[in-house]
Amino acid sequence: MAPESGFAMARTTNPFTFVQQVRGEAGKVTWPSRRETLISTVMVLVFSLIAMAFFFAADQVMAFAVEMILGIGR
Repeated sequence: MAPESGFAMARTTNPFTFVQQVRGEAGKVTWPSRRETLISTVMVLVFSLIAMAFFFAADQVMAFAVEMILGIGR
């Protein structure tokens, strides 16, 4: 009898068959080249630095505004 929730139970698979299927699927993957990986890594680092600078500046501006509003200047 099928469950009422609409989800079917997964059949258990022989571990040997499972490993064969995983190897077959991994063989279909198009892996990035070393150059693509390097470029992507540099882009992530650069955008992380930009985000860090933006949030630092925003935090400083908001801290200054709160200090001025509350009159607790430096």
